Amino acid sequence: MTDRNKLVGQIRIGIIGPQTIVDKIMRVIETFPSFAPVPLIIQHEDEAPALAERISGEVEVLILSDPLSHRKVKEQMTITIPVHHVPVTDAGLYKALFYARHTGKLNRGISVDTLTEAMVRRTLKDMDITDVESVIYDGPAYTSKNKLADFHEGNYNSGNCSIAFTGMEAAAHELSRRGIPNVWLLPSDQDIIVSLERALLSTASRRSKEGQIVVGMINVDDFGTQALKRNNEHEVQKLKLDIHRMVLDYVESLDGYLTHMGGDEYLFFTTRGIFERETGGYKTIPLAKDVNKSHGISLSIGMGFGRTASAAGTNARIAMRKAKEAGGNACFIVREDGTLIGPLEMADPVQDVLSFTDAALIKRAEDAGMTSAYLSKLLHQRARFGKYEYKVHELANLLDITVRSAHRLLLLWIDNDLVEISGLEKVPRGRPRQIFLFTFLQKDL
Repeated sequence: MTDRNKLVGQIRIGIIGPQTIVDKIMRVIETFPSFAPVPLIIQHEDEAPALAERISGEVEVLILSDPLSHRKVKEQMTITIPVHHVPVTDAGLYKALFYARHTGKLNRGISVDTLTEAMVRRTLKDMDITDVESVIYDGPAYTSKNKLADFHEGNYNSGNCSIAFTGMEAAAHELSRRGIPNVWLLPSDQDIIVSLERALLSTASRRSKEGQIVVGMINVDDFGTQALKRNNEHEVQKLKLDIHRMVLDYVESLDGYLTHMGGDEYLFFTTRGIFERETGGYKTIPLAKDVNKSHGISLSIGMGFGRTASAAGTNARIAMRKAKEAGGNACFIVREDGTLIGPLEMADPVQDVLSFTDAALIKRAEDAGMTSAYLSKLLHQRARFGKYEYKVHELANLLDITVRSAHRLLLLWIDNDLVEISGLEKVPRGRPRQIFLFTFLQKDL
């Protein structure tokens, strides 16, 4: 397959920054198959606007390596595509402090730019570094490398600080030239992931595909044989009703519209964004195995994507034929470009039936920003996997919200005694991740 063919259906994203950060972004972006990256290397942030202008007509979205480059691009040119940047957060400070401690350079205080005082103090507290004073740069948000270097050099020469932490590469090089011990604060992998997620959601292709109509066909495999196994017509009709109800419930979970085509076939409509999320990125379909476990019946499912309803329907029929050719109990997808995905895994069904009858608790959850949709997803995970604990990025992925929104909701839910912090997960690099326990899910419902 040629590189050109690999770009079919992908979103071209321009990546502009110094070699070190671009390399990090390129490594992380491998987990974003929707993106076809176009990397460009700069030596100085002043070069960013010219490069951005050069490729703006070839890509759908731009991501800059730092806030200063982003600002220069926005100030010096009018650009019609979304432009994002990778922020430097306190996550990058963890690794820098670990390095400074390991090399014995935390014997006095530290001077820090780019980060806020709250970020620095929180990080020092989390790492249990209580004997080190910090001096935070409080000048203009966008300043020159020389002014930042002067700030750090002044604190170093006064004896207050033994090492400088800077978020600007040029300032780090200038400090090294002056002989001042320093660490360049780099964005963490998680900072890059969040930025790429925002970039993805901002693209026209993504927004268009999110609302794209998807056509699905469901066929009961060899229903006639299964009907003959029933003792009488009453049991056959009851079986039909049970299957109809399960299919209806499944389509409801997709916020879709279902119509019975007669006999053993169903047709439904949903949107691509919802279908992608509910299948874990086109990986699992729980319905077929659920029906098989409950009634000993298998399903064939065909999903069609298309730029028109007619094209999507035609592709759904092709996908259905593929599922039948595979022997049934399978799901295939035919995309708008004719490419085939599948067979999808027929995941284990929900084992427990939940009834959430505590009205007072439901009201308290809703008052804390836990919508019925959020509650349903949490209960679904509890039933399928016995899951009560989440890291913030797991929760954001489950609820289909940003990491920042997940943080905000978790604070609300903690204040309302729905959630508590149950521990920390140590990671090889970066800040330990908090684990949040949804205590109300452990109660007898």
